[in-house]
This record gives sequence, structure tokens and C-alpha cells, in this order.
Amino acid sequence: MARRPEGNNRLDDAARAGWLYYVAGRTQDEIASIMGISRQSAQRLVSLAMAERLIKVRLDHPIAACLELGLRLKEKFDLRHVDVVPSDPGSSSTTVGIAEAGAAEIERWLKSADPIILAIGTGRTLKAAIDQLPAMECPQHRIVSLTGNIRLDGSAAYYNVIFSMADAIKARHFPMPLPVLVSSPEERAVLHNQALVKFALQLGSEANVAFVGVGELGERAPLCEDGFLAQDEMLRLVDEGAAGEICGWMFDRDGQMMSGSINRRVASVPLPSRDSATVIGIAKGQRKYVALRAALKGRVINGLITDETTAEFLLNN
Repeated sequence: MARRPEGNNRLDDAARAGWLYYVAGRTQDEIASIMGISRQSAQRLVSLAMAERLIKVRLDHPIAACLELGLRLKEKFDLRHVDVVPSDPGSSSTTVGIAEAGAAEIERWLKSADPIILAIGTGRTLKAAIDQLPAMECPQHRIVSLTGNIRLDGSAAYYNVIFSMADAIKARHFPMPLPVLVSSPEERAVLHNQALVKFALQLGSEANVAFVGVGELGERAPLCEDGFLAQDEMLRLVDEGAAGEICGWMFDRDGQMMSGSINRRVASVPLPSRDSATVIGIAKGQRKYVALRAALKGRVINGLITDETTAEFLLNN
């Protein structure tokens, strides 16, 4: 009989040890006895299960301080949905906590028995959230990407998450087979007139809920780091008053869409109407402050998943 690779054996053992520790509630001494290994080996396997993200933790108890911040945000910005998670002052991660909360909210929508259209943006936080989703059978739903999955050089965009989502969620998925930005408004008109693209545009306009990242601007902006926009053009946009972007759509500090050429070149699906859909931005951290404040002020989004520190900034500024 063929033997499994050693790496797979170790991950299997880590998964077993992680399940015994986090699900079955066994102590490390008990795990060592059950698996016939030393206590030190059991401890290492449990740590490996967490390091390899084999264990996904969700907190079911609402934290009063987070709830209060969420209620105040909801009232201040007239939001449909708010989820505030605890902040970890010692962490530099831009996704921990909000990715898990985002996954829980996406899962809640996908559990609906009634058919829905779920629109999804792109970015690191959304990818981290999608990675937290359990396998689900949702044939009644349709999931549409709001952004293209191609860079300017024709290469695939790593953080376009609809393909990762398709690995876990059994539903009909509709990618947007375009770049985020095209060379001209005329090129966009031609591309948007293609039958497959027109159908994605229609689905996006009818979405019940959308989950989007909120991008900051500047030389380290995701649009630049991911190869969608040249730095000189980014700096010119900032000089013109751009404050943030969602799915490539640029808005100013009042949350108003930029009227210049850049938005005329965005090939992404327009965000669904906030009158009929819940558009949830998922973001936290100081780099996101300006963009988040603008997006909330202009009702570019009407839902928010963030952390305590960011929530306090948004309430006080």
C-alpha cells in the first residue's frame, strides 16, 4: 500500500490533536495518552494545528463594550449592520478578528433558505474571511464578483476571492472577466457590452448583500501594490482629493465619487444601491481611517465590520 507523504501525516496528527484539544476539550496529557505520544509532542501538534490555521475560532458571547460601540456607529451613520470586534494592541495584523467576523456574517447570509444574490469585492481581508468559511451547499444562491480578476499586464489578480469562495461554497459563481481598470471609457463600453459581462453587471445591480474591502490611497495602497495602478497616477489622484476606493471606485473625503477620468476607466461592477442592498465594508487600522470615514460619511457603504480602536476613531472624528 502506498504511504502518505510525511508532511501529510504530520498535518493529520495536528488536526487530530487540535480537534481533541479545542473541540473535545481534552488536556494535553490526555491527548498524549490517546495518541501514544509524549506531552511535549502533543503540545507541538496543538500549536501546529493553530499555526496552519486548521483551527478556526469564533466567539459566541457578545462583548458589551463592542456592542455599545456598534450601536453608536449604527446611529451615527445610519447603518444596516455593524459588528465591532475586540482590538489586539500587540498585533500588526490587518485581518485578524474582522476576517472571522466577516466569515460569520457571510455564512449567516448563505444559510438563508430563500435565494439571494451575494456580491463580493476583493482584497486581503476578504480573502482571509473566505478562508474561514466552512464547506456549504447553497445551490439556491448566486455569487457575483464586483471586480475584475486581471491586472494591467494580463496576469491573474491574487486577491480576487470569488475563485477561493467557489472552492468552499457550492453555489453558482459569476466572476467578472475583466481588469479592474481599462485604458479608456470607450474600451470599458465595449467590454461591458459583452454578454457575459452584461449578465454580471445585472446581477451586481440586483444583489441583496455585498461584502467589500475599503482601500486606502497612497504609494502603499493595495491598487498600487497589486499592480492595478501606477504610483504616479495614484499620487495625482490623492492631490486631486481622492480619499479611498472600493472595488476600484474612487471617492473623496465626503464620500462622493470622483468625477475625473479614473472612475470612467473602472471596469468593476458598480456597487448595488444602498437603498435596496446591504453593502458591508470590512476594514480596520490606522491606514484605513480616512477611507472608512469618507465611505461612511457618503454612504458608499451602509454596513461595517471593524475593531474597537477603529470604531472609536470613527465616532470621535
